[in-house]
Amino acid sequence: MSSVILLTVLSLSSLAIIAAVILYFVAQKFKVYEDPRIDLVQDLLPAANCGGCGFAGCRNLAEALVKADTFDGLYCPVGGAKVMEEVAKLLGKTAIAADPLVAVLKCNGTPDVRQKTTSYIGVYDCRITHNLYMGETDCSYGCLGYGDCERACTFDAIHIDITTGLPVISDEKCVACGACVKACPRNLIELRKKAKKDRKIYVACSNCDKGGPARKACKAACIACGKCFKVCEFGAITIENNLAYIDAGKCTFCRKCVTECPTGCILEINFPPRKPKSEPQAQSVPENPNV
Repeated sequence: MSSVILLTVLSLSSLAIIAAVILYFVAQKFKVYEDPRIDLVQDLLPAANCGGCGFAGCRNLAEALVKADTFDGLYCPVGGAKVMEEVAKLLGKTAIAADPLVAVLKCNGTPDVRQKTTSYIGVYDCRITHNLYMGETDCSYGCLGYGDCERACTFDAIHIDITTGLPVISDEKCVACGACVKACPRNLIELRKKAKKDRKIYVACSNCDKGGPARKACKAACIACGKCFKVCEFGAITIENNLAYIDAGKCTFCRKCVTECPTGCILEINFPPRKPKSEPQAQSVPENPNV
């Protein structure tokens, strides 16, 4: 009886040793080598996993940075230029300079200029509402205000203003990850070049209807009158599909277009107040000594 037990134990032990040896050689044969620099690069990244870089997470971006010959098309919007310089120094590569970006809302349809004409009863979700009907106003291009962008932002940079019903974007907290851009079903949020002192001038409208219908739906709509285009001396303004657009790369912040816009759809943000125009003084008429 004892010999049977001993034989069984030896047989099982032999099988275990043989299986271990086989597994070892299989593991060595199919072993995947991973560059240790990937972990080092990942430690430098902000670990936001926001997808703003175009990859599923920071680990995937780290792998791409290590394997790439150049950093063309590879950039971490959360970490910015500082993080990319540290990564480039670690990998012995050259960091590509990129202008910081910030999200802006291309709609200024507050209740005082865009009145509600219907009432919506349903799920407060922009994408669902957009697929069902045009919204509670006569503008089928404007912001619905149900907060898809706010819920998509993991950096607490967007909040819906209960007074205006429009999202308010914090320049300090926005990292230009693009999550809000993807979340908006009407493409109302754009990532624009971030200027000094967070100043920006842009057309806060996305209505592509012609002037009359656009103005009827919203008093602050762009009517493609062309006045801003004519006054711009730097070629920063184009008009396409009945809508004006200001190129942030060409705009010099002269602000002439702002005063020319008849509907006020061009916004100037974080600029000092304009100086009031001085009225011309009436010239005094010299007295006639002969009178």
